[in-house]
Amino acid sequence: MIFGENAVTVKNQFLTNNEWGSYNLQPEFETQKQVAQYFAQFETNEENKVLESGLYKLIANVILLEDEDAPGEQFHFRIAMDKTSSFENLIPHVQTRLMDLYQDYFYHRQDAHWYVSAMKKLPALKSATPMLICGEDLGMVPHCVPSVMQQLGVLSLEVQRMPKDSGVEFLNPAHVPYLSVITPATHDMSTIREWWEEDENRTQRFYNDILNQQGAAPKTCEAWISSAIVLQHLYSSAMWCVFQLQDILGMNEDIRRENPKEERINIPADHKHYWQYRMHLTLESLISNKNFSEEIKDYLKQSGR
Repeated sequence: MIFGENAVTVKNQFLTNNEWGSYNLQPEFETQKQVAQYFAQFETNEENKVLESGLYKLIANVILLEDEDAPGEQFHFRIAMDKTSSFENLIPHVQTRLMDLYQDYFYHRQDAHWYVSAMKKLPALKSATPMLICGEDLGMVPHCVPSVMQQLGVLSLEVQRMPKDSGVEFLNPAHVPYLSVITPATHDMSTIREWWEEDENRTQRFYNDILNQQGAAPKTCEAWISSAIVLQHLYSSAMWCVFQLQDILGMNEDIRRENPKEERINIPADHKHYWQYRMHLTLESLISNKNFSEEIKDYLKQSGR
């Protein structure tokens, strides 16, 4: 259920019956921008949050987007269309055919074009600077990307929670290539501590399978867990390790924030939560903590970083 006890309110206020026995959004609420403008008039309370968020989901719950230049004749796939409830409620045969077309369009059909384009532009980019180049090869990338990056010596980005191998839930830092940058999370993701509390079952699998610990996982991310994850990355074969400051501070119970939810930098889906993080310590107090500094230095020295 998207709206719960507010379903009747949504039906009466935001929807209209259509000729197929279902509902359409009323014209003044057909886009997310229109919905945002409407709710901007009212106070922010829990009910309005549920209504606004739910309407956003309804608007985004489409499989194909109509081409404005050829209405009713040509359509484009919505990215991640297989994650929508519209797709999930189709019969299996239709799902299979749509997924075949989806995979071909985004990952194969335009491969030759992207390969030629990359081999023109990327060498010029590399020659313009002595700096190492890292490619953000995450999410939906053309099939040719790994081979192009390997040919040109462009470092890949390896994120523990976003493994590139299908069927693998978590990236094992021990298995990453040398020409890569490894990190527990990016600025658009939750920190280690916040992520730990998001999904108890997933955390339990990570605790047993990646950290190789027995028994039940702690409910909160204790300092030793943050340290273990950071150390996994430091001891990986990746050329570079990059960490959010919050994940480094999370290794020490005395200096990290009390509430891990205050550590998040960006929530991409929430335009009101961009670049919100501010360090809660002064640099002077951090520098003066000699024990913590020595601990970090020792980790770097022992791992050969």
